[in-house]
Amino acid sequence: MASCLLRARFFTCRTDVRRVTTATQLHCSSVASGRQRVNGVDLYYEQTGRGKHAVLLLPGALGCTRTDFGPQLKSLNKERYTVVGWDPRGYGQSRPPDRDFPPDFFERDAKDAVDLMKALGFGKFSLLGWSDGGITAMIAAARHPHAISKMVVWGANAFVSQPDLKLYNAVRDVSKWSAKMRKPMEDVYGAEGFAKTWEAWGDGIAQYAERPEGSICLELLPLISCPTFIIHGEKDPMVPSIHPQCLLKHIKGSRLHLMPEGKHNIHLRSISSVRYVLWLLLPPLTVHVPGAGLRHYHGTRERGVKSGGGTC
Repeated sequence: MASCLLRARFFTCRTDVRRVTTATQLHCSSVASGRQRVNGVDLYYEQTGRGKHAVLLLPGALGCTRTDFGPQLKSLNKERYTVVGWDPRGYGQSRPPDRDFPPDFFERDAKDAVDLMKALGFGKFSLLGWSDGGITAMIAAARHPHAISKMVVWGANAFVSQPDLKLYNAVRDVSKWSAKMRKPMEDVYGAEGFAKTWEAWGDGIAQYAERPEGSICLELLPLISCPTFIIHGEKDPMVPSIHPQCLLKHIKGSRLHLMPEGKHNIHLRSISSVRYVLWLLLPPLTVHVPGAGLRHYHGTRERGVKSGGGTC
């Protein structure tokens, strides 16, 4: 492979946000990596493209750029987008510190994400959030409406019900996972580190079930003002359909697409559908479905879903 160079950019930042390393090339597709000091921690990020539309990729629980968004960083249109993937604090290469799960860990991640993008020089950007990253994205969009252009979330939920806890507890013991399922996380954290961090995540997410209505961010959904696109795989084993319907109901003007054969990690199993999602991010946010086996619902419609334990 031919070697390429990508010059790092530097910006004047607040005293709590400073560049600690120069961006370095990862591979020939012009993906660069670096670490940025944000809110007292060094956050690892990867960046590619030179388009005017900046997009931040937000990974799922214990996830990072390496495990969750490799295909997107390699294949996105680099003329249209500038794409940033990041490892939230305590995940992936944003260690130390080790990950912890205080009662406000989603709020903390949202602040880190927005502050990272500001430190990298992006005053306005869009969000692509998967699973826990979708929760983080929704909080960021609600708390920082002037910074967020558009948002796409999938596999995300705004509350935790008792039925949800049963789903989480069923996968709590990673020794019962297949070796293939464990390998990506064990490669990042080691076998013991992965098991310990996953156990801690289980305790962290269970905190929300004790709150009124099990809310993670229910009260923030009406504050989201950016165009929002929700995707749901109808065969998602971890996120029942009541959750995307709840988001559709409470996020004004949002849109929902259902993928009949989709599971939890749609973006890794159906790359072509993700390209379609990113096409929708281009202004204006038009509603046109070029096949792809998707069903579309507009947020102004009332969608009724019956599900045990749902409060939304």
